[in-house]
This record gives sequence, structure tokens and C-alpha cells, in this order.
Amino acid sequence: MSIRLRLTALYGGLFVAVGALLVAITYGLFASRLQAARPRPPDLGRLPVLPEGLGDPRRVLDEALARQRDEALDQLLTQSIVALAIVSVIAVVLGWMVAGHALRPLREITATARRLSTDNLDERIGLGGPRDEIKELADTFDAMLARIAAAFEAQRRFVANASHELRTPLTVQRAAVDVALADPEPSLRSLTAMAVRIRAATQRHERLIASLLTLARSERGVEHYEDVDFTETVQTVLVGTNTRDLKVVPRLRPAHVRGDPALLERLAVNLLDNAVRHNTPDGWIEVRVRSEGGVVTLHVANSGPAVPAEEAEALFEPFRRRSAGGHGLGLSIVAAIAAAHGGTHAAFARPEGGLEVTVSLPARVPCRATAAAPVPVRSRSG
Repeated sequence: MSIRLRLTALYGGLFVAVGALLVAITYGLFASRLQAARPRPPDLGRLPVLPEGLGDPRRVLDEALARQRDEALDQLLTQSIVALAIVSVIAVVLGWMVAGHALRPLREITATARRLSTDNLDERIGLGGPRDEIKELADTFDAMLARIAAAFEAQRRFVANASHELRTPLTVQRAAVDVALADPEPSLRSLTAMAVRIRAATQRHERLIASLLTLARSERGVEHYEDVDFTETVQTVLVGTNTRDLKVVPRLRPAHVRGDPALLERLAVNLLDNAVRHNTPDGWIEVRVRSEGGVVTLHVANSGPAVPAEEAEALFEPFRRRSAGGHGLGLSIVAAIAAAHGGTHAAFARPEGGLEVTVSLPARVPCRATAAAPVPVRSRSG
């Protein structure tokens, strides 16, 4: 049974029930009114003398009045039932029409959903009318379609870029092998050169696959949460990062979060690697960690080439490169890890060159109060 039919039956049933109740109340009030309005018996001396055999004049009069009252009540009940039946049929028809009109937007939503495919995700319902529950449902459906379309488009770009990136080292490997096979008598030097090229391409392939796996793991979310000393994690990453001749300025304050320790460490590693890779000789890197207002913030700023302000946020998209080298997955992994931990990310282009990246994560209050004193990390260069 369709919703329209069920709504019509509900409307009709409620109308018949209310109508029957109204008829019963009317019948009862009318009957009591007739009983209360019963005329006083007249003086027997004034009644005409009835022929013998007809009985007592008062009894005859009472019986006539009772018959008249019963006939009036029967007529009232019959007419009320007939009127209720006619009006009920009209109510059912009107209920069917009203239900169809009310459910028309739902049919439009259903038709749109049936027409959707990967080729027309840009189609929307665009329901007009007053702001009611069905309008809100249609707007929510449109917003969901917009998110799905954006996700499909991002997936298409990701697959296309990943395919290109995976094909490049394979092409290099095949070219190196073809060159070696083209020489009927290859020398040890040429074979060694081929092996070096294949090894470099293989390493690039491994790094790309590792980055893709990390990105997929980050987008899947955090499965097991642990208490993490985020300041210690960043400090460990700072010590293990090769900053070349760059000046590192750490400002680390105690901060604790809950999450996946490996992913949080990868977040810090990618931010530091990005700051080192896209820097200038004798440049600098500033790393700040603080916990304030229930939010842990990791701020990494670095000198470097100028970045257009409108392109800063786009750097978090997969395979977006600022320069040659790398795969363009570092900051996209940072964004995915931050989102998996319920955090946010932002990037700002510095007017004098370089980039500022800020990642905010929900803080975890440690069991024991920790003084908000800076964690000593030695500034270093080289």
C-alpha cells in the first residue's frame, strides 16, 4: 500500500470517526431536548369524550407524542447517516487529492534520484515553495548531491594523477631495459647505469605507493585512539629531520592529544619535510606547538619562494606541486590526518615569500597538571 493510499485511508477514517461521534452527540442532545420539552398533560375535563373502546385519553395522547418523538429521532438519524456517508466520500476524494499534492515533492526527489548517475551528478531538485519539512529535505538532498559530485570529481582527478605518477617510473624502468637490450654486447658500465636508473625509479615508485597508502589510511579515519604527547612527537621529528643549512626556531609548549601516534608523527614529518623542501639557502623554519582553549595547534612557518595567496589552500589537494620533485601528496596527507582526528588545517602565503601552515587538533587534558613551560629544543642549523 502506497503512502498516498495510507494517508487517504487515515484522513477518511478520522473524518468518519469524528462525523459518527458528532451524529451520536447530536442524536443524544436532540433526544434529551425532546424529552425535556414534553408538553404538560391537559386537564381531563377539557378533553373531548372519546368513543368507548379507545381507552384512557391521557394514555392515547402520550402514545401519540411518543410515536411522534421516535419518528423525529429516526428521521434525524437516517438523514444524518446519509449526509455523513456523502460527506465522507467527498472527504476521501479530497484527501486523495491533498495527499497527492503534498507528496508531489517526494515524487520529484524520487525521480531525480532514479535519473542520477556518474554522468549527471550536477542535476539538482531545486524545489521551490515555503520553507517546510519537505523543502528542507529537498535542500538537504541537493547539498548531499553537491558533496557527492565534489567527491567523484576529486576521485577522478586522484585516479588520473595517481595513474600518471605510477606510470612514470615504470616508463623509466622500461626505457632503461630497452636501452640495455638494444646493445648486443652491453658493457658492465652500461648494465650498472641501467641498474642505477631502475633502482632510482623503483625507489620513487615505493615512496609514491607508501604515500598513497598513508593517504588512504588517513582518509579511512582513526581506528584506535591513544594518548599522545604531541609536543614530544614534534620534538622527535625535529631531531630526526635533516634541515641542511636552515635555521630552526622551535617554540614548543606541552600539548596532549588523543589519536593514532603513527599518523600524528607522519603529520609532523610531512609539515617539516615540506618546509625544508620548499625553502631557500640560509633560510629558516619556525615550529610552534601550544595548547589553548581545548585546542592543540601546530604552526610551521618557513622562508622560501613566493606563493600566490589564492593558491595556498589548493596545496592540500593531492598531486599539487609547488616545484619539481616530490609527488604532491605531503600536504594532502596532512589534511587527511587532521580531518581523521577531528581537526582543521589552513595555509597562508607569506608576503615576503614562504608559507605558514597551521593544524589544529582537539586537546586532551593530561591526568596530572603540567606547567605551561616551553620544552627545551636546541635551535640548530645544518
